[in-house]
Amino acid sequence: MAQLMGGFLFSTAPGGFHPSKAESVASYCRISGPTKLHSFQELGAKASEIHGNSIACNRASVLRSNKKSVIQAILQSEREIETTNGITTRGLRGQLNKVVLAYSGGLDTSVIVPWLRENYGCEVVCFTADVGQGVMELEGLEKKARASGACQLVVKDLKEEFVRDYIFPCLRAGAVYERKYLLGTSMARPVIAKAMVDVAKEVGADAVSHGCTGKGNDQVRFELAFFALNPNLNVVAPWREWDITGREDAIEYAKKHNIPVPVTKKSIYSRDRNLWHLSHEGDILEDPANEPKKDMYMISTDPEDAPNEPEYVEIGIVGGLPVSINGEVLSPASLLTKVNEIGGKHGIGRIDMVENRLVGMKSRGVYETPGGTILFAATRELESLTLDRETIQVKDSLALKYAELVYAGRWFDPLRESMDAFMEKITETTTGSVTLKLYKGSVHVVSRRSQYSLYREDISSFENGQIYNQADAAGFIRLYGLPTRVRAMLHKDI
Repeated sequence: MAQLMGGFLFSTAPGGFHPSKAESVASYCRISGPTKLHSFQELGAKASEIHGNSIACNRASVLRSNKKSVIQAILQSEREIETTNGITTRGLRGQLNKVVLAYSGGLDTSVIVPWLRENYGCEVVCFTADVGQGVMELEGLEKKARASGACQLVVKDLKEEFVRDYIFPCLRAGAVYERKYLLGTSMARPVIAKAMVDVAKEVGADAVSHGCTGKGNDQVRFELAFFALNPNLNVVAPWREWDITGREDAIEYAKKHNIPVPVTKKSIYSRDRNLWHLSHEGDILEDPANEPKKDMYMISTDPEDAPNEPEYVEIGIVGGLPVSINGEVLSPASLLTKVNEIGGKHGIGRIDMVENRLVGMKSRGVYETPGGTILFAATRELESLTLDRETIQVKDSLALKYAELVYAGRWFDPLRESMDAFMEKITETTTGSVTLKLYKGSVHVVSRRSQYSLYREDISSFENGQIYNQADAAGFIRLYGLPTRVRAMLHKDI
């Protein structure tokens, strides 16, 4: 799941960027000026896989690979590699021109900047995506990036796009992974990766890099998105290549290369936060038998301490998507923010689960998803009015596969996109409102209305009516139960 880097959240920061022209990056948020490249101590021969176009110079021989091939480049530290612009630099593992780095400002990503320059002889451009992780995580990033040796930093606000184009489609589909997980981290990765690829194209970068570990799901999610959106980009994953094994190694590397170490209090948990959720992993949670500590939670009140009076909220829905709360129409990100605040106050949306990671191992995580829990309850309840039995059954079966695809990083697969088209079509009439009662961690539906409701009081009433004659049920039951009667007759004869 998420990777906490030196007290900073990596989960929301994947991408980096370096524009070739000032005007070409005017649409992005903050850009720092170029810094002078530092010299680095040679580390010796290393081996690494380079995907995409690459040239490795080894004495008189030159190995070239086409766009779809993979080469194994083994480069001695003393070998010089000539870049396309004629500037000779040293790369211990290969040669890249510009690398877009997923950047959080924490210890790991601060160390990755000089490591990339040292091992690939490249310029490093840092990219941070704002998906609602909080202002504190974004403060001082430009200064940190430049101090680490990056030539530029870009911060892009993706909150509205994240909710509108990623969260809401999953909500409409009813996608829940392994009965509980509402896919908070899984949905954030493709929107960040897409922005990362866009920035790389803008600045002419030939590679992207992330700080995901080799044990987690995120490495798969990012790289599948890269493959789908630009298969020609090289991908560098330092945690799968370097000799750094932990925090102390990273601090030592930073000191060795005169990189300021972020002075932050290290959390005992690995956390990932965005506008949809906050996840917690590690420390005592690694033992499934341990109860989470009360002070671990950050965005939801303990249900025991929640208000003693319930609160009622009305969610307005159009075409299977939330559009308003208590009659106030809001943008997707603004609506989710407000529902989060209300739900968090009442201790809504706490989930403790053991899940199966894509890479094969089980992991235990605790999630806070207050707004998402409320919106899920509302949209599913409205479907009980607007969808017939067969449609609900098919939709629910597809929702399981939809969730698996998102969890596995296959957001841009044609299958998920096709399933999304089905979900959009089937929920065209899922329009109306649902009123929920929030009380000490619980969500109860108390009212639902829709102009497209299939519920007819005159039919469902216990009174006889013209549309439904109760006497007709006798013939229906005899026909419907015919296979049961035949089977019973067979056993009786035997």
